Amino acid sequence: MPRHRIVIIGSGFAGLTAARRLKKADADITILARTSHHLFQPLLYQVATGILSEGDIAPTTREILRRQKNVTVLQALVEEIDVEARVVKWRNHNKYEQTEYDTLIVAAGAGQSYFGNDHFAVFAPGMKTIDDALELRARIFGAFELAEIETDPALVGKLLTFVVVGAGPTGVEMAGQIRELASHTLKGEFRNVDPTKARVILVDGAEHPLPPFGEKLGHKTEEALAKLGVEMKMNAFVTDVDAEGVTLKYKSGEEERIESVCKVWAAGVSASPLGRALGEATGAEVARAGRVTVNKDLTLPGHPEIFVLGDMMAFPGVPGVAQGAIQSARFAADTIAARLTGRAPKATEFVYNDKGSMATIARFKAVVKMGNTKLTGFVAWVAWCFLHLLYIVGFKSQVGTL
Repeated sequence: MPRHRIVIIGSGFAGLTAARRLKKADADITILARTSHHLFQPLLYQVATGILSEGDIAPTTREILRRQKNVTVLQALVEEIDVEARVVKWRNHNKYEQTEYDTLIVAAGAGQSYFGNDHFAVFAPGMKTIDDALELRARIFGAFELAEIETDPALVGKLLTFVVVGAGPTGVEMAGQIRELASHTLKGEFRNVDPTKARVILVDGAEHPLPPFGEKLGHKTEEALAKLGVEMKMNAFVTDVDAEGVTLKYKSGEEERIESVCKVWAAGVSASPLGRALGEATGAEVARAGRVTVNKDLTLPGHPEIFVLGDMMAFPGVPGVAQGAIQSARFAADTIAARLTGRAPKATEFVYNDKGSMATIARFKAVVKMGNTKLTGFVAWVAWCFLHLLYIVGFKSQVGTL
């Protein structure tokens, strides 16, 4: 009798966790992913600003799973899921293939959303992939290099003005790190320009940075960023982005133009297009940002063999963060393992355990929210460093600390 076939789409937090959790399952597991690596996305901003190399946060999926004999890893761009025939159709360049499944886990993650203005991406790259981070690194350091040889003061000012759109964790971390880069890392390295005089501007439509962290931590973050020298444009929405700068419109109705060569887009996410395709194929409701509404056991209505996890699932109370992906993957894997052995699963409904949120602002400064506990400053920064170190050590040792 052929072994049960499990196909996992995506090698992010959810896909990798599910595969590792099923290492003892009597099944053949195939991972289909667009990239050959697993990406620790929360540290992308450090690659973008030159602190880390890409290899530090993107170990290859094959390396992580090399000892797990029931897993096959394939680099593949999934183009269609035939839910009736239970077949995933994919390609690698011009080679078209298909893989059959008995159980399907869809965890293809999310990409950057420009809220219908996709042409902004040319001028303001997002922060979702290694390629994004390397592109931003080239633009950020390139701006300083061009400013060094430029004689027109107006153009020097434009080159040394960095605009970060979006004041969530990614935007706050990016703005703080560019400010640190200009004020400390590059200080004294140029002869014709002073990097410390660079402008770093953080833009968001909210009243304060880090809205999910609450008003108190948001204002603490605002104070810390202001001390660093980050300019904040709150209650402001981006209405246009081009090669020369950005145009803002405030809630008051006032408009402002900021001349800037280097822009970073850290606002908004949109789930993989596979979500909408699944919704059309199964009748499942597709919620905001392309996320698929799932049952309480994370399967699709009428399709108990299909699980949708992580950033692709719409589930009450689960934010689009790493812990949501990890916990949903553990639940799905345990459910699948129970089915394969004929046991009843330990839990029939997924329950999310909110372990808190954190963001670093700069060296020795961070904010952490864990339930009613709120930390700021150096103590929060130490906690942030410790938890991120655990993740990285887990990836590199393949211990599976996820």
